Amino acid sequence: MAEQAPTYEMVEVKAEDLMAERQGLYAGFLRASVWSIGVTVAVLLLMAIFLV
Repeated sequence: MAEQAPTYEMVEVKAEDLMAERQGLYAGFLRASVWSIGVTVAVLLLMAIFLV
């Protein structure tokens, strides 16, 4: 059996689509950063209270 070469369908990429996706990713990154900083501060405060 002969293998067929893969075919690729090229579609136009619009800037609005890219920007919406990137803004969503950046918002998620900022949300995760804020939560991780908050958890780190909380753990450090609990360590200062209970270990000192």
